Amino acid sequence: MQLTPTRLPGVVIVEPRVHGDARGFFLETYHQRKYRDAGIPEAFVQDNHSHSMHRTLRGLHAQHLRPQGKLVRAVKGEMFDVAVDIRLGSPSFGRWVGVVLSGENFRQLYIPRGFAHGFCVTSDEVDVEYKCTDFYEPGDEIGIAWNDPEIGIEWPIRDPLLSGKDQQAPRLRAILDRLPRYEPASV
Repeated sequence: MQLTPTRLPGVVIVEPRVHGDARGFFLETYHQRKYRDAGIPEAFVQDNHSHSMHRTLRGLHAQHLRPQGKLVRAVKGEMFDVAVDIRLGSPSFGRWVGVVLSGENFRQLYIPRGFAHGFCVTSDEVDVEYKCTDFYEPGDEIGIAWNDPEIGIEWPIRDPLLSGKDQQAPRLRAILDRLPRYEPASV
């Protein structure tokens, strides 16, 4: 497995080792000891599977009191996956990174606690599976406008299909009182 850091500290691209031949392929999508040894020590407690159609945009989502780290992968199809640093006081607050994940490139994106997550579908459809470090709590959810101009995400689609909740999501600046605080790593 190879980990590639992104421009946001803690957000990494994971490229698992894929064993393929004429019959197909095999890969480990998660191995706790190997991920821990590679620098992703989180314990995951919930797995989710999402199916979405072309131009669907989901996000930006996070949780306030029980922030979730996520390990995201596209099982089938292709998507543009995004992480946004929403930790108050972070040197990279409000910055984003986007990565293409697909059933063909096998990449995963690890998004630590304190980051908002969203994705848009660039293929006809996509199946997404992701692991979470804490349980989903509907009353704790934070939504941030996908097109917040202060964040400035360069989505690869126009006129996305959005849920009603995502259409009504506020800008980041409007929810500063609900954001997690940046905690620098101790030396």
